[in-house]
Amino acid sequence: MSTKERVTIKIPKQLYNTLAEIIEETGFSSVTDFIVYVLRDVISMKSRGSGGQLTRDEMEQIRNKLKSLGYL
Repeated sequence: MSTKERVTIKIPKQLYNTLAEIIEETGFSSVTDFIVYVLRDVISMKSRGSGGQLTRDEMEQIRNKLKSLGYL
């Protein structure tokens, strides 16, 4: 992805620090790469559903993922 095509999204510093700790044990090279991966995953889950509607199970998966990342 070209840096020309990026925007800044602000998140709480504590959340950033938590994500930095989480990715230490993964293949992600930065918090940004991890966040982009998670957001793309959420978007792809939505687009796979019929008519773009999320199922109850998909909503629960998203909720659990966001909770594990400290958003909820």
